[in-house]
Parts: sequence; structure tokens; C-alpha cells
Amino acid sequence: MVIDSRLKSIYDGKSGTDPEHQRLVDQLTASFGPGEAEALVEGACTLVYMYMNWLRTAFEKQEEDVIEHAVPSMVATMRMMPRTFSPEVIPIMAGLLIAAGTGLSPNLWRAQYGPWTKEEMNPLEAMVVLLAEYINRISGNGEDFATRLITDVLSQLD
Repeated sequence: MVIDSRLKSIYDGKSGTDPEHQRLVDQLTASFGPGEAEALVEGACTLVYMYMNWLRTAFEKQEEDVIEHAVPSMVATMRMMPRTFSPEVIPIMAGLLIAAGTGLSPNLWRAQYGPWTKEEMNPLEAMVVLLAEYINRISGNGEDFATRLITDVLSQLD
């Protein structure tokens, strides 16, 4: 829901973060123990995997490669956002996209490089938002298409 909320604020033309929304997010994350924080990061990686899986399928239908098309676009966007994506985190985020785009678990891919750092949390969240926005834009099915992809999958679970 954090990703959906961020997308809605972008589409509403709001710059920055709503202070009240940020306060609520900060309050929620401050209440997390190590297990909940780890689950949140794993959830973000799972979103990356699900979104890249959808993109891979969509590009394969057009006989194109998701890595060739989606990753350079995402990396270019990250480079335009140096306050969110420092040059040091861009290769990590690109690697995460490539892993997911080739069917590998982003969580397992990232584990080989050690634990996530505090400096990588904001870029990870922002990358998921960028990925969802990319899907919304190329799908042509509305500003909430990426969110609907996830809710549809969740509604099919027992």
C-alpha cells in the first residue's frame, strides 16, 4: 500500500512527501522489530520479482527482451534522481532488476552480497515505485494497473 500511495501522490502532481503520510509511515516502521523490517524488505523484493515477471511475459509476447528494454530505462531514471539513488546503489538496484528479470529470486540474489544497509532502503522503495509506474505507463491500463496486478495475485491465495 505504501507503493500505491506513493504512485497516487505522483499522479496527483504532489512533489515531495505529505508530512502527515510520512509521519504515519515513520511511526509504523519505528514499531517494527528486526523480523518485521526484514519481512518488509523481502516484500519489496517480491514486488520487484512479480513486476519483472509480468514485464518479462509482456516483452516476450512482443519477441523482445525485458533486460534490454526495461533495465536501461529504469537505470536512466535512477541516474536522474541522485538524491534518492546515489551512484553506489544503482548497480545494486540494476542487479536486482536483472536477477528478477531472468527469473531469479531478488532476495536470494541480494543475500550473496550481505545484509541490506540503511542507505539502501529508500532507493529500494523508490525503485519499486518506479517499476510500478513503468508498468502502469507501458500497459496503458490505468494508473493503478501495477497495484491491481498484485491485488489480483493476493486475492487468488488461500
